[in-house]
Amino acid sequence: MVAKINRGKNLYGVLMYNQRKVDKANGEVLWCGNMPVVTDKVLHFHLMLRFFEPYLAANQKTEKPILHISLNPDPDDKVSDNQFIRLARTYMQEMGYGNQPYIVYKHSDIERAHLHIVSVCVDESGKKINDHFEQRRSMDVCRKMERDFNLLPAVSKKAADKNQVIFKPVDYSKGAVKSQIAAVVRYLPDYYKFFTLGEYNALLALFNITAEQVEGVINGEKRTGLIYISLDKEGTKTGTPLKASLFGRSAGLKALTAKMNTAKEAGINQQEKKGLYQSVYKAFQKADSEKQFKALLAKQGTDIFVRRNDTGRIYGVTFIDHNTRSVWNGSRISKNLSANNFNKWWALGQKPDILSVDDQSKSGASDFKQANITTGNGFGSMSGSTILSDIFNVFATGDQNHDYEEEAFLRQMKKRRKRRGNA
Repeated sequence: MVAKINRGKNLYGVLMYNQRKVDKANGEVLWCGNMPVVTDKVLHFHLMLRFFEPYLAANQKTEKPILHISLNPDPDDKVSDNQFIRLARTYMQEMGYGNQPYIVYKHSDIERAHLHIVSVCVDESGKKINDHFEQRRSMDVCRKMERDFNLLPAVSKKAADKNQVIFKPVDYSKGAVKSQIAAVVRYLPDYYKFFTLGEYNALLALFNITAEQVEGVINGEKRTGLIYISLDKEGTKTGTPLKASLFGRSAGLKALTAKMNTAKEAGINQQEKKGLYQSVYKAFQKADSEKQFKALLAKQGTDIFVRRNDTGRIYGVTFIDHNTRSVWNGSRISKNLSANNFNKWWALGQKPDILSVDDQSKSGASDFKQANITTGNGFGSMSGSTILSDIFNVFATGDQNHDYEEEAFLRQMKKRRKRRGNA
């Protein structure tokens, strides 16, 4: 089991975030600790606010008194509602929050049920509850609960899953599209290395998903983010665009940018690059058609994503090497694998000659030297579109419509602007 502890200032926003899950039948209130449960939904929500007020009013100097904790058993664990309640109560007691008012929500909007707990980290006198070594204590509590409740251990299973994780393509016809997309985009960036957003999009295409970068101005401020859209088997967009914030921080533009920057700082792995080129070169020599070329690559554990414009011209070729879990734009591997060369072959019937690794070395024009990585996003822009206003309308509404995750995104954007201003 994995526990995540978040702290904040906005109690209303946290409660509203969870209430929206309840309203959409994607969540329910399982337990209220040290406070009554009222069945009337509207009355229930306002009463919950009131039970936290004395603690917040007495708060002496704690800047972020709101606790928002998630408890995540392994997807293979079969946990009943009663067991979920026992897990939540045990965790809060062990962490020193057992005497606080707290609300336990069960969320079921992704492939696994999990808990969200809302509470405060100050006592009745306004004094902050001891949180020294909190992360370490939290991990110890999770390990103890795994033993006591016979749950799968998160540590050992995480290491095993790294080598055997299976992602399923989204099937729009089966419904629950948001959950299907979540099962991919929340975890996929942890398993594959890519250097540009275009390469990330090529990877997503294998799972019938596309992502688009959106920009807009709301209340005089420029906003940039991502939306995810499901695709059918022909690659046509289906369904409603979904904000990246719905899938957690790891699926957002900030986290993906940080991941790409880390990869760029590490530099190109020349052995991976050379090995992939050799595989592509062999398939290139043997294949007589695009279909045969793709089939030969697939046997070697490599997929290829081809971008074509409306006239059929190829303008992008990206290789996904599942052996090394890395994604490569063709021209980043070698100028021999540029989109122009593949267009000559598959669109014009003029198969070019490309050099092997050895031949490149002999000619002194090898592509396999450490090089700078070019950037580019590869995403379609939707600035000014109707969809853009729908995606970001929460930013322009009153407090009663604030989304907790979106507020976190806004705070991050403001901090970034401040850092730039101070630079």
